[in-house]
Amino acid sequence: MPMDWIMGLVGGLMIGVGGAVYLLINGRIMGASGILGGLIDGSGKATAGERLWFVAGVFGVPTVIYLLSGPINTHATTNVAVLIAAGLLVGVGTRLANGCTSGHGVCGISRFNLRGIVATVFYILAGGLTVVLFRHMLGAI
Repeated sequence: MPMDWIMGLVGGLMIGVGGAVYLLINGRIMGASGILGGLIDGSGKATAGERLWFVAGVFGVPTVIYLLSGPINTHATTNVAVLIAAGLLVGVGTRLANGCTSGHGVCGISRFNLRGIVATVFYILAGGLTVVLFRHMLGAI
């Protein structure tokens, strides 16, 4: 029996708890793309230390889980061109929407923020259209 949904549930809960802890400790909304973007464009110099810790956690925790439990099948494509294109599209999309799913979807919806709700609706629609196009019409993923 497929139990993949449990990993999704655990991951979603971890993101929600992380967003709540970030808000309680820092008094700011957690948005992964904004945290990373502030490091890259230099606008987050005043909070660079906490941003670096956040990014280290994003990469470090999966590494620790991998070392403890071995490889986990994520069902992600192994097509490098698709991965690069997807990463670029996500980056452009988060800049256009002024945030990513953690900022708008998790933290925005939980605060009944209209901008977050609208952005999340469009994220979901774009994701669905992407699956239809690339999986079902082009067979790329």
